[in-house]
Amino acid sequence: MSILKALSRVTFLEHQHTLAAPISFSGVGLHTGASVNLKIRPAPAGHGVVFHRVDLENFPIEATVKNVAHVAYATTLMRQGVLISTIEHLLSSLYIFGVDNAIVEVDNLEVPILDGSALEFVSEIQRVGLEKQKAFRTYLVIRKELHLEERGKTISIYPAPSFQISYSIDFPHPMIGKQTYEFDASPETFAREIAPARTFGFLHEVEELKKNGLVRGGSMDNAIVLTKTGILNDILRFKDEFVRHKILDNIGDLSLIGRPFIGRIVASKAGHALHTLLVSRILSDPANFELLPSRELRSEVTAG
Repeated sequence: MSILKALSRVTFLEHQHTLAAPISFSGVGLHTGASVNLKIRPAPAGHGVVFHRVDLENFPIEATVKNVAHVAYATTLMRQGVLISTIEHLLSSLYIFGVDNAIVEVDNLEVPILDGSALEFVSEIQRVGLEKQKAFRTYLVIRKELHLEERGKTISIYPAPSFQISYSIDFPHPMIGKQTYEFDASPETFAREIAPARTFGFLHEVEELKKNGLVRGGSMDNAIVLTKTGILNDILRFKDEFVRHKILDNIGDLSLIGRPFIGRIVASKAGHALHTLLVSRILSDPANFELLPSRELRSEVTAG
């Protein structure tokens, strides 16, 4: 099936969108443990998603791959030495729901982890809804295969009729093991099958991570905590919650491509580093993709 015909079957926004009203969140940073407040405001067409450190004179940091600084256990952006970290759950939610333009005000260096998933972000986006803007969207359509591998971890991109992800993980733990999940992107599917999946970590790694300045805000209220043979939490939300969360992270990292995206991701044991490297590699060669205005896609869909 062609890309253009398939677009008629999936969520397709012809115009750019922003939030219809501001939304706010408060909590702690997963890694810093610091209290943080976050407000997302509507932004004009063509603005993109831009973080503003309101504790540092409203310093702006654009949510693009060129600003990626660190990718250890979370994705961190940096501009002129100013950081904003753990952005992936929020960006994943904005991206899937079609929020092209937003001002994200945050008063510390980390987005609040909330319950470790994207449920609260999704709930608030759904509550206020979107505002259609006059400007049209431009879609980035993958035209060439691209493959990356690093120490047994792999990620590939293929031309496809919609935004799709096939993700596999393999952990030597009785609660995880081998898991694979297929996701054909839509807001409804994301809200139901991906957004509730929480971040996870291993109890035996916690002390070492804390020594390195990480997971200081982690708890069973915002993460699945695994022992050597089980979990400390009462119950999983899905039996394959772990791989679903990897897809949540993957979408947030892919959103740093800066445009709505049409292609198929196939990943195995990948993480933030490979996710963001793939975005950089895609953008490094114009032969990898084609930028198509939504009006062209819509007219060809109608004609077909």
